[in-house]
Amino acid sequence: MFDIELQNYNPDTPSFYVILVTAIFAFVLSSIIAITYQLTTKSIYRRAHFLQALVMISILAATVMQAIGDSLSRGLGMLGALSIIRFRTVLDDPRNITFMFASLAAGIAAGVMGYSIALTGTLVFCLAAIILRFSPMSNSNELIGSLRLQVPKEEGYQKILEDKISKHCKNYEMERIRFLNPKKESLASISFDEDNDEELKEFNSDEIARENLQEFTYLIRLNSSSTIMELTKSLQEIEGLERLRINFSKQPTKL
Repeated sequence: MFDIELQNYNPDTPSFYVILVTAIFAFVLSSIIAITYQLTTKSIYRRAHFLQALVMISILAATVMQAIGDSLSRGLGMLGALSIIRFRTVLDDPRNITFMFASLAAGIAAGVMGYSIALTGTLVFCLAAIILRFSPMSNSNELIGSLRLQVPKEEGYQKILEDKISKHCKNYEMERIRFLNPKKESLASISFDEDNDEELKEFNSDEIARENLQEFTYLIRLNSSSTIMELTKSLQEIEGLERLRINFSKQPTKL
């Protein structure tokens, strides 16, 4: 019965069976995409609402395409109706956007009766996601470090510093260089007047004994064979090094 209905498909007035088969087919394809996303995503920020949206948006796209059919007026009317809605949800990860488009594409292809196109595209997309999951391009657990230190303001320190960084890091980038000069600070001394029973404050301007320094800030990515301790020990060998700070954190994936 389904074969007869599909062969006699009329885009202007689709039958109930055709609509049902299309919606179920879109649901199956989008479920495969959602399962693939769940299995190939390393990030712990996998919200259940996003997985549900991957499944449901394909059914919605298929329904919209069947409602439009071959009618130009319906398409323009649907475009005007959807323009009223303002989608303000931000997807920071480009990979999440790709999966959302994949689910939309499967629903659109199913909605125009392109079942073979929808099935082939979904299977190839999911296979590519699985292959990339085990490739070197899927190293999402890699941390980006911030290195900050101070050395005497002399020529040659930058080269010495970058030589040591390059031994332990596969990538590094200077983010900032700042020159620090000796400064004066007002130091307050507090004394107690026993006769008048009150505190007396005296301000003295004393110069802090500090040599001229230069502060470097780098963004670094460690080699797989190096550790933070090895990098720290190597940097501590620099003569005149002060205030070494290394912080590693997961950087957001934004474009």
